[in-house]
Amino acid sequence: MASVVRKCCSYRTLKRRLPILNWLPRYSLRWLRMDLLAGVTVGLTVVPQALAYAEIAGLPVQYGLYSSFMGCFVYCLLGTSKDITLGPTAIMSLLVSSYAYHDPVYAVLLTFLCGCIQLAMGILHLGFLVDFISYPVIKGFTSSAALTIGFGQVKNILGLRDIPRQFFQEVYYTFYNVGDSRVGDLVLGLICILLLVLLKMMKGQLPEKSDQLPLLNRFCYAIVSFVGTARNAVVVVSASLVAYCFKTQDMQVFTLTGKTAQGLPPFRLPVFSHPESNGTTCFIEMVQNLGAGLAVVPLVGFLESVAIAKAFASQNDYRIDPNQELIAIGSTNILGSFVSSYPVTGSFGRTAVNSQTGVCSPAGGIATGVIVLLSLAFLTPLFFYVPKAALAAVIICAVSTMFDIRIVVTLWRVKKLDLLPFLASFLGCFWEIQYGILAGIALSGIIPLFNIARPETKISDYRTVVVQLQSGLNFPAVEYVHELLYRHALEASPPRSAILDCLHVSSIDYTTVNGLRELILTFQQKNVCLLFSNLRPEILSILNSAEIEGLRHFDSTETALHHLPEDDHPQDLDESEKSLLNTNERFYS
Repeated sequence: MASVVRKCCSYRTLKRRLPILNWLPRYSLRWLRMDLLAGVTVGLTVVPQALAYAEIAGLPVQYGLYSSFMGCFVYCLLGTSKDITLGPTAIMSLLVSSYAYHDPVYAVLLTFLCGCIQLAMGILHLGFLVDFISYPVIKGFTSSAALTIGFGQVKNILGLRDIPRQFFQEVYYTFYNVGDSRVGDLVLGLICILLLVLLKMMKGQLPEKSDQLPLLNRFCYAIVSFVGTARNAVVVVSASLVAYCFKTQDMQVFTLTGKTAQGLPPFRLPVFSHPESNGTTCFIEMVQNLGAGLAVVPLVGFLESVAIAKAFASQNDYRIDPNQELIAIGSTNILGSFVSSYPVTGSFGRTAVNSQTGVCSPAGGIATGVIVLLSLAFLTPLFFYVPKAALAAVIICAVSTMFDIRIVVTLWRVKKLDLLPFLASFLGCFWEIQYGILAGIALSGIIPLFNIARPETKISDYRTVVVQLQSGLNFPAVEYVHELLYRHALEASPPRSAILDCLHVSSIDYTTVNGLRELILTFQQKNVCLLFSNLRPEILSILNSAEIEGLRHFDSTETALHHLPEDDHPQDLDESEKSLLNTNERFYS
């Protein structure tokens, strides 16, 4: 016990649980300069996105900013990736919209419980659970979410009101009410989308930066690069200035965000009971109302964050610890709930900006968090003039990269069967997110079971049937092998003997043993033989302990062929056939 306590309290364990201790001793002035630049750039990106994502979550816009700063500070202490930034994302906002009933009280409680679950998973080293969610399921979910989120902003581009949020109803009523579109919102929204696309293309066309350029050229390069990177802030600020000009002239041309709560959020515990008009909803009832969200939100949040962290760790040549990432995300959500945050995770877009700007450590997040806090402290009155069409344009451009139609072509070329979990997840998430994910996971699990139940085999005919199992033999496959041997050997006229090559059979259970016993008995009833070759010692030991009557086994298939009864003995094999048998046995061994 004492050794366990010493191990848990050692400096090595402390460094693993507080990754800041690994990089802080190496921190330098150059790192500080790069981290400040990256943090400020991400901060200018996160503020307009946070306002937009709160709209997706169905919450007042200030809740997007409430969710954007705690992760910057907590992850600096606990995170293992230098690039990733935690905050509100499109997918998490969609999940909050689905499970929190557009109620801030439920959203904050969901954040707290989500953090507790993620923290417990990290402490218990349960990060491996995400390995059971296949890539087609992830792509199906994200593609469905991209369409749901993107189309959900069309009503704001058109200036429509009172459109239901359920996807199919949203599609119907958006088209039904398209005649009521506001021209001002439509024009502004389209111009904002066009500007965002052009600024992104402009940044993508920039050549490699060179220190050999004249000072003026380098200054212009920096301006263009900065505008391209902070394009969301540039477009939202520009649209807000236009809206302010019209507002001062008493012209209601655009649908504006409107009045928002001013100042920093109070630091307090989440609300564990919810007063309502017909009484008070207690904590247990609130948890029951959150339902499947308590499983879906923590899992998807961790999955999204770890996938992003792994991608950038591979790109920048370092490693992350998935279980420590769970602890970091869980701690962020728990502490975030004290400042009215809704659940957060890693953001791919902001992480890409962070990495491309040259961030050197997680300390870059501190600058981002400070910018968000300053925005909450001093800029919230200005959010009144932010047009909803501009925020919708930011969201549509942000989620457009999440929808990848090429994955369908890739899956068709690589393995057509993987299209099933992709389509199940993709289509199911339009109905209910948890059902879509569960359907995709279920189909992903069934496909390997199908492969187990239908093992790959190679059948050779040397007058005697030789069945080579090129994958394992498990109990779901026993009946399949039985049918295979029956069709190729026992249904022949006259019935023929057979050899079962078991080189790849590494484990068997009682059902398999009993199935092999019945196979041998069936062959004996037809007055022919079933021989076994290439049995591993551990498998042979199990079969011998089962005392199977009539079991005959040989070290190789060629030896088994020469020990058949005279009537079933194959004609002399030519050199090519012997060579093929030997080659197969060497290959499988």
